[in-house]
Amino acid sequence: MTFSLIGRCARTGQFGAVVTTSSVGVGARVPFARAGVGAVLTQHRTDPRLGPLGLELLGRGFTAQQTVDAIVAATPHRAWRQVAVIDAAGGTAHYDGAHVRPAISVAHGKDCVGAGNILRNAAVAPAMVAAFEAGIGQALAERLVQAIQAGEDAGGETAAVVSASLLVVDRQPFPFVDLRVDAHDRPLGELARLWALYAPTAEDYVRRAVDPDFAAGYVAPPPKTN
Repeated sequence: MTFSLIGRCARTGQFGAVVTTSSVGVGARVPFARAGVGAVLTQHRTDPRLGPLGLELLGRGFTAQQTVDAIVAATPHRAWRQVAVIDAAGGTAHYDGAHVRPAISVAHGKDCVGAGNILRNAAVAPAMVAAFEAGIGQALAERLVQAIQAGEDAGGETAAVVSASLLVVDRQPFPFVDLRVDAHDRPLGELARLWALYAPTAEDYVRRAVDPDFAAGYVAPPPKTN
């Protein structure tokens, strides 16, 4: 009862993930990404431990397929897991366990992979990939938001979605974008609204961390002189 997509921007080197589901708190469980390394999705009967494991393997130089193979080998409950990975070069791989409930949908595209389970139809992931690929030249976060909406428009889940998450990493160890919507009757519309609000400030929030003297916003007054 979840569908998601991970992607890479070849121009900037950013990695990102977008996900939605019919339960609360999806952003805390499913998407994982690390700057310069790649991204991982872990869903269905979700094991959030698999995300950090995947990033560790990618950081050691594993390809996406090698990472998926190692994740599957490491988890004794692999039959319940759905996993997708993208590596630093844009390579992708996925795994669907034998107990993952249909409709299952997975699609690979240029610098992206989309996956879902307990969906209305198998067209969801191809629709996400098509929307992501069509957005080349736009900001990665924008492409991800468009992709997840395309998945919903193609059929989405069998139940109404209530939470959504958008995660993008760039050059820093902290996220470039980390937006979450929970317990909302239109989480994808709300996620798009939040991104539109956040987009003009995203670069400045990074600047506040790494070069605060040149950041916008509050400027301290000069010291008083007697």
